[in-house]
Amino acid sequence: MTEQLTVIVLAAGGGTRMKSKTPKVLHPIGGRSMIGHVLAAVGALDPARLVAVVGHQREVVGPHVTERVPDAVLAVQEDQLGTGHAVRVALEALAEAGLAPESGTVLVANGDTPLLETATLQAFLDAHTAASAAVSVLSGLVEDPFGYGRIVRDADGFVDAIVEEKDATAEQRAINEINSGILAFDASFLADCVTRIDNDNAKGEYYLTTAVGIARGDGLVVSAHAIEDELQTEGANDRAQLAALGRELNRRIVTRWMRDGVTVIDPETTWIDVGVELAPDVTILPGTQLLGATVVAEDAVVGPDTTLADCEVGAGARVVRTHAQLAVIGAEANVGPFSYLRPGTVVGDRGKLGAFVEAKNAVLGEGAKVPHLSYVGDAEIGEGTNIGAGTIFANYDGVNKHRTTIGRHARTGSNNTFIAPVTVGDGAGTAGGTTVREDVPPGALAVSAGPQRNLLGWAERSRPGTAQARAAAEASGADVTLDTSATSE
Repeated sequence: MTEQLTVIVLAAGGGTRMKSKTPKVLHPIGGRSMIGHVLAAVGALDPARLVAVVGHQREVVGPHVTERVPDAVLAVQEDQLGTGHAVRVALEALAEAGLAPESGTVLVANGDTPLLETATLQAFLDAHTAASAAVSVLSGLVEDPFGYGRIVRDADGFVDAIVEEKDATAEQRAINEINSGILAFDASFLADCVTRIDNDNAKGEYYLTTAVGIARGDGLVVSAHAIEDELQTEGANDRAQLAALGRELNRRIVTRWMRDGVTVIDPETTWIDVGVELAPDVTILPGTQLLGATVVAEDAVVGPDTTLADCEVGAGARVVRTHAQLAVIGAEANVGPFSYLRPGTVVGDRGKLGAFVEAKNAVLGEGAKVPHLSYVGDAEIGEGTNIGAGTIFANYDGVNKHRTTIGRHARTGSNNTFIAPVTVGDGAGTAGGTTVREDVPPGALAVSAGPQRNLLGWAERSRPGTAQARAAAEASGADVTLDTSATSE
């Protein structure tokens, strides 16, 4: 733990331009909320204390923060009166919790900068410490600085002030070094400074950036640490900006995995969440989404047109045109095309879940196969068993769900229905078209249909004048006069 580091995350704003019932900082990007990305970045610094300033929809934002950082302190900013006011509220909350920092560094970050990286923050803090600064600003050089606070330097290159867009002169608006909103403070200076920040500006708000002028007036050092990758400090104020950041975040994630030995055939149509883990020599085909905590082992091939959410894929497995959630696919297993794996599905090593198969809470043993056109719900299928095409595991009686167990090396016929709860023993079989209502002993063959009867001449008698009747007559060689007055097909 970095005993001398305190982190304040600002997350009180309403985000009205999102036009959403979801608080701005909770909008998802890359598998996490925006504030979730920030908490992950600052959390990796291992601070001694973290406080999140909440306000708008705090009943939702607050629990979201503490779920990810259980020991976080929540500071409530009832009225959003500016960043300076927010930091003062944060320090008051820390004091009430007996955690007020008396020394060290206080890092202030925004809750809507999802591309922010821990390494960037660490370099910023190191520069702040090396400069013995009262205040340090993380800054960036941009082509279009409109809307951002400008870093104003003096003749010697030191930071003289940060001027907001609405308060800037024409000359100051031409400056392209901008304030990211991420600042570092000497803790003792900040405690005094927040009581001296006023709201004498165009918006009548308490700007935290006023601290720069206060520090300069006190004869203290103010530094700025510029980064080349200014996108790390970009926030999202509307859905269009959120989508743009999402594309950039995904591009970075996909690029990183390719450099780590993963083959991505089409990066433009491949989406990978930040929590996904991929082994070297995995191949991702076009149109694939790997979401949540999905893990894919070496030599597996996933895609095309596949979505896996919180799934495990074993080494050498092949998953094609499949939608799966909370499922496990074993080594060298084959899944798809057009398979749907619902939560609780496990496909054993070298198993198969084939075309147009849906499975839910079902476990397939090693080498077990459900190749075609089936629904497998609440079932256990033993090692080496083959399930015939068009099979239904009828697991629901209208009130409760029940489980079906198929033993090892069983062979079930096509168009079967298993009425749960029922057990089919090891090495047993079922005939085509069978409805299994009772347990089948090991090695037995279950047959539920009666013997087949063929009603000869049925087409000529029952469908006179049709193409079916003519074909039947021609095939039998019969000299039959057909009733041509009958309705033709």
